[in-house]
Amino acid sequence: MTDLLKQLRPEMTSLLNCFSVPAVLLCSDYTVLAANQAYRRVFGDGKPLQGRRCYEIMAEAGYTCRQGGNHCPLDSCQRSGTDQHVVHSGTSGNAQIDLYPIRNDNAEIVYFLELLILVPQSVAQSAPAMVGNSPAWQDVTALIRRAAPSEAVVLLLGESGTGKELAAAAIHQGSRVRNGPFVAVDCSGLPETLFESELFGHEKGAFTGAHSRKIGLVEAADSGTLFLDEIGDVPLSLQVKLLRLLETGYFRRVGGVEPIRSQFRLISATHRPLERMVEEERFRQDLYYRLNTFPIVLPALRERLEDIPPLAEAILQRLPVAKGLQLHADTLDILQLYDYPGNIRELRNILERAALLADDVWILPEHLPTNLQHLPGQKPGTANVVSARRSSVPGVAEIIPLAELEEQYLRWARGSYGGDRRSLAQRLGVSERTLYRKLDALRSHTEHVVEP
Repeated sequence: MTDLLKQLRPEMTSLLNCFSVPAVLLCSDYTVLAANQAYRRVFGDGKPLQGRRCYEIMAEAGYTCRQGGNHCPLDSCQRSGTDQHVVHSGTSGNAQIDLYPIRNDNAEIVYFLELLILVPQSVAQSAPAMVGNSPAWQDVTALIRRAAPSEAVVLLLGESGTGKELAAAAIHQGSRVRNGPFVAVDCSGLPETLFESELFGHEKGAFTGAHSRKIGLVEAADSGTLFLDEIGDVPLSLQVKLLRLLETGYFRRVGGVEPIRSQFRLISATHRPLERMVEEERFRQDLYYRLNTFPIVLPALRERLEDIPPLAEAILQRLPVAKGLQLHADTLDILQLYDYPGNIRELRNILERAALLADDVWILPEHLPTNLQHLPGQKPGTANVVSARRSSVPGVAEIIPLAELEEQYLRWARGSYGGDRRSLAQRLGVSERTLYRKLDALRSHTEHVVEP
């Protein structure tokens, strides 16, 4: 077998060189049999690659496998006998691994073909933040990582305000055309009379008011990504021209005769039910199948309410008016009871309004819209708790020094709160370490006062 592999190695290497991405042929024990030039450029370190373990080579380049907690596709491929597709993360970036079993005449798996698509860490870090830890959101981010390095046409589905443009930008940042432009087209905001001109551009004198040549958005997206938002709103009369562009890569400016080529990564999005629109003949079936290569459904915010805390924190950090503000724990409890028909966009509006009403460091329940202060399941009096605290401090009937006020309040909070110190620190808006320090100082002061 070893002699046969030595004889076949030049042929295998030539075959692997047909792939533009790093490609390697592996044995069942993870050893490298042959590698193409792209693989050698990325993972070559001056030492021979043949005979070394693939996971050792990956680890030296900063792409961890099983030892870093990632799932090994070769193990699964040997068990199931089917293709495997995984995404590994590491210090050097993300690696999409596509593994295919190679069988002999007896249908036995003898080799494994591994193709890698790499996204450098610098690109991964510059991608738009996809905030959320819920299972529903993790499924979406896994699909985005899968689709981004490929050339597949992606269709983003979901209600309005679920973050489809953010997802499209993340796909662009993880793609091969990430250094090119990202051109977003709001198809719902373009009147039918101007849609063709905005999309394809026009020549001087093509129509009244066309005083000069105009470059269209399709041409501007060349060598980058074209994001067609609300694709379901494209007029039926113009869908055939869009289909022709997607199938041929060529278009003509309005009033022009010369075909122009534009090469771009296509991502589209809609909140409309395209399948039903196809049945009702309001959307072309052939265009729908052209767009629906890799659909990704973004969940509504009510389906991932556990993501409200990190989402709210991320939104507040990006709102200039909310600089230095924090969400009170009672406020956060209320926010997690709401259904959000407007999804993330509505959450942002709620927080921006509340930030404008906040006078202190805290965004309190009373700063939320009235309809949120009376939600089913809310603890009785939650919206009025903080107001009551502000109007009367326990044990204080007159103005006293702030240090003394803090001591009295800490004694009251420690004695009346039934939770542990960690949750008490969260309610007080301080770190656990700070609370411990203050309580120790309070205990020392108390012991000093009661000494004879």
